[in-house]
Formats: sequence, structure tokens, C-alpha cells
Amino acid sequence: MPIRDIVVKNSGLSSPPPKIRPPTRPPAATEKDGLHPRNRHRVRYDFARLVRASPELGKFVGPNPHGDVSIDFANPAAVTALNRALLKSDYGIAHWDIPPGYLCPPIPGRADYLHHVADLLAEGNLTGIPRGDTVVVLDIGVGSNCVYPIIGAHEYGWRFVGTDIDAVALASARKIVATNRSLAGRVELRLQRSPFEIFKGVVHPGERFAVAICNPPFHASAAEAAAGTQRKLRNLAGGRARPVVRNFGGQSHELWCTGGELAFVRRLIAQSAALPPETCGWFTAIVSKRENLSPLEKTLRVTGAREVRTIALAPGQKKSRILAWRF
Repeated sequence: MPIRDIVVKNSGLSSPPPKIRPPTRPPAATEKDGLHPRNRHRVRYDFARLVRASPELGKFVGPNPHGDVSIDFANPAAVTALNRALLKSDYGIAHWDIPPGYLCPPIPGRADYLHHVADLLAEGNLTGIPRGDTVVVLDIGVGSNCVYPIIGAHEYGWRFVGTDIDAVALASARKIVATNRSLAGRVELRLQRSPFEIFKGVVHPGERFAVAICNPPFHASAAEAAAGTQRKLRNLAGGRARPVVRNFGGQSHELWCTGGELAFVRRLIAQSAALPPETCGWFTAIVSKRENLSPLEKTLRVTGAREVRTIALAPGQKKSRILAWRF
């Protein structure tokens, strides 16, 4: 479906404003969550199939208060076991684990991000979605779970360069890559030694990327992150208070940074603008808070982005969007 351009008033800069395009509407939700049509998690989890693929999941599966077969999504061990089963059954990952307390992301939402990115790369490409190892993706903050490279390599055959400021996280991701033959030669991992730099030191001169992806820390403080976790647990418990245990885990730098996602994405925009324009076709980031879109779009106009997109995501209860831009 063509996306209509919105005229943006000139901000007084010498360069023309970028085209700001409205959110892409997700397809009609005939299955759960309105996920992308190519997302293999659109249908409800087949727990019998998942337990056959990964028997350890079985001890966490049982009837929930609604009478359905499920797991307790407030239990971190159950969530980790579910992820392991999904990655094994749907993406061919035989060996997957993360260090205690590290982020264990929801697989359907991560897959949705990459499928929308694939659609973005398909625009203007006569052969449709570009596939194969000539497509190189920069994963900013790859994490200990290495989930984006796993999904992108399996679904599209892409290669990934994953960066992170956490050496422990990278060691975990390297182990995942080393113990799964399907990832051999498809994932390179690099340590970002400066907490203030995003590209400098990890992007080499002359390198070219089709797209950069990033799921930034969206809280502004540890207290805000704890409050958000409590709200999520209360929703999972049907409104009842529960002890604050992060079911999806997460280290401090994975969950919050000074200024929250607004400050982080602004820094990402500024540093992306400083790169040679041929370095990356598209830069993208998840924006979880709607109120951050307007100031981020203003930042993009000031930095001279020639095109900006906002793509709606609908994985689960939390509504997020992808902010994408290019120079």
C-alpha cells in the first residue's frame, strides 16, 4: 500500500525538510496481536509442539486462570524456557542461553521489527526483499541473547555486525554463534569501549550497511524501570501486586540511561548524521513512547535527514513504533 507524504513546514533551514510519513497500519488482525504477516508467531503458541522440540519447557506449561494451556509469563525461568523452545523449533537454534539477570526478549516483537525492516529495504528494489549475506545489518546493542541476528539470518540470510558496551553480553552472544552452525560466518560481534559513542570504534572506515537497528533503553532511571516492571507484573497478575522480579530480565544499561530513550535516540541521530552518508542505507530505532516522536522528528529535520518514516508495531500489550531515517 503506498504511503502518503505529509507536507512539513520549513523550519528555516537552508536544506528542505524531510518527508515525514504516517505510521504504517498493521494488517487486519485475524490472529493475535496484529503482528506482521510474515511473523511466524502470529498464531497462538502450540505448546505441545514446543515441548516436543524442547522438553524442559514442559514443567512450566499448564492451565492458566482463563482455562488455556500456557506458562506463567511473570516467571523468568518459564520465559527463558519458552524462548529456548521458540528459537529451537522455529529458527533452528540448538544451543541458546543467557547469563542470569540479562535481557530475555519476547521473540514475536523482535521478529516483527525485522520483518518491517525487510519491507523497508524492499522499497525500490525490483526483486523485492533483498536476501542473502550481501545484506549487512548493524545491530546496535546486540545483547547477550543475539536474537536479532538469529532471526535475520534464518528468515532472510542476512549478515550482522552486533555491537555492545557489555563484555559479558558479547561473550554470551559469541557462545551462541559458536555453538550453532547456522550462524557460522553470519555474525560478527564488536565491543564498544565508550559508553558515549555509538558508531566510533566499532564501524570501520569504508564499511557499508543496508540498515542499522537499535532497541534503546527506554527508561530514564532505575526507579522508573522498577516502576515499569511493577506495572507489567500487575497486568500479568490481573491487577494484583507481585514482587518486583523482571520476567524478561535486563541489566541496568539494557533498561535505562540518563534521559531515557529520547536522549539516547537523539544521540543516535546526531552521530548517524556525522557518518559518511554512504555508510548506512537506513537507520532505525524502536521508540516506545509516543510523546517522544515529535521531538525526535524535529531533531531529524534539524540534522538534515532527507526522509523519515514511522512504522507502527503492535506486539503484545505495549504499542511501540519504528523510527527510520536516512540522509
